[in-house]
Amino acid sequence: MKVVLPGGTGQVGTVLERALTAAGHEVVVLTRRPRRAGQVLWDGRTPGPWAEAVDGCDLVVNLAGRSVSCRYTPDNLRAMKQSRVDSARVVGEAVAAARRPPRLWLQMSTATVYAHRFDAPHDEATGVIGGSEPGVPAYWAYSVDIARAWEREQERAATPRTRKVALRAAMVMSPDRGGVFDVLLRLARLGLGGPVAGGAQYVSWIHAQDFVRAVLFLAGREDIEGPVNLAAPAPLTQRALMRVLRTAWGVPVGLPATRWMAQAGAFVLRTDTELLLKSRRVVPGRLLDAGFAFDHPQWPEAAVDLVRRVRERPPRRTRSLPPRAAARP
Repeated sequence: MKVVLPGGTGQVGTVLERALTAAGHEVVVLTRRPRRAGQVLWDGRTPGPWAEAVDGCDLVVNLAGRSVSCRYTPDNLRAMKQSRVDSARVVGEAVAAARRPPRLWLQMSTATVYAHRFDAPHDEATGVIGGSEPGVPAYWAYSVDIARAWEREQERAATPRTRKVALRAAMVMSPDRGGVFDVLLRLARLGLGGPVAGGAQYVSWIHAQDFVRAVLFLAGREDIEGPVNLAAPAPLTQRALMRVLRTAWGVPVGLPATRWMAQAGAFVLRTDTELLLKSRRVVPGRLLDAGFAFDHPQWPEAAVDLVRRVRERPPRRTRSLPPRAAARP
């Protein structure tokens, strides 16, 4: 199978490319900075020679979009939205123009599209789309607006020969450096992995191995289109998630953080507290109904597996220093 990954150089793209390549599939990554074979230049906004990779491929998984790990300033929010809408639009144009279009276009979306909620989980059929829930910062609605615009751009693309699925993905947990699990584990190891603002907000997650398996599962199911939640079936509170992670690593304590402490920490780290404070209680209704079986459905087992993989990582390479110049006589 030939797979094209627009925006495939981030954490999720790296996970997908590695797994698909290991399984014997041909993978082409569209990126603004191609550095090696298998990577093709694109700008995420305009048609170009990169579209030749789409023509004749079997699967497109569009992952492009500015990182959400940033301060939610008006400029950054606009950039987050525009990068997602533009990339979805231009991928749709390439698919529509292809002589041999892909059978399936998977468009990355986000579980953040659902409302901040504690009382019940969101599945695709009964979940409540956010943006108007009371008692949350007004600017949280913009994240929902971004997700809806992202999905809407895929929906309106005229691609009758290509099935379309929007991946409402939860946090993808992989042992790779720089990913969300790496950040959470670092906090736990520093003793900072306690409850944030009480820790009652729900966290939805999916093990990277199950993310890849779900992508391949959807590729083989001609009867599934539209939004699909990519999340493990057992979301849990932030307090419980970090307690389990501390236990998996062997850290006895995790200092709690109040809301204002979280705000101060987010400011220092140049990110936003919505990522910590919004309750994302999302379950994979359509995947389960279709018979998908998770390898890592529960967080305690998944955390142990991920910690083991982190411990087995090769040490980070360090630059060797040049030999000290000989002293002059």
